[in-house]
Amino acid sequence: MLKKIEELRQHIQKLEDELEAEFEDARVALGVHIENGRAVFREEVLQRHSELRTSLLKYVSGAKLLTILTAPAIYAVFVPLALLDLFVSIYQLICFPVYGIKKVRRSNHIVFDRHRLKYLNGIEKINCVYCSYANGVLSYVVAVASDTEKYWCPIKHARRIPNPHGSYHSFADYGDAEGYKDRVARCHRSYKKIDGSTQE
Repeated sequence: MLKKIEELRQHIQKLEDELEAEFEDARVALGVHIENGRAVFREEVLQRHSELRTSLLKYVSGAKLLTILTAPAIYAVFVPLALLDLFVSIYQLICFPVYGIKKVRRSNHIVFDRHRLKYLNGIEKINCVYCSYANGVLSYVVAVASDTEKYWCPIKHARRIPNPHGSYHSFADYGDAEGYKDRVARCHRSYKKIDGSTQE
């Protein structure tokens, strides 16, 4: 049974790698390549992007009233997001080294690059920066929480949960007491081998 699960996990990983290769082909088709960690477009593509940009005046005048009225509620969420970001960063900074858990790289999750796109106007760029931060923080928090869960409670739930984090499928099955004890022991041993000094 465990062998079949591992085979399926490896098959899923292979499919994810193939999907990423397809995404890369699509990026190349759009005239972009990655150079020193940054997306670089061909000059003619940049020119076309600039031509397709919607002016600020047209963008604002075409906005629905409800869109404008809900904007403050949307951006107010920045405050709890920033506090969550701060508290989780402090949490892992203090606690992860104690248990030998390698720190999650915040910069792997919070990525800002969409604001460089020439076809976005100023407001669209601000929106993209905000969405990048919000989703990046939540991804970062899930990564920190999943490493915590892997250390303290590597047990699957009794019922299926949607979109579990990457470590979840390696957890002990619900009700497998022997498996739980074994996985906790193996997990703690593996963490002792990790240098927890990795910084952001």
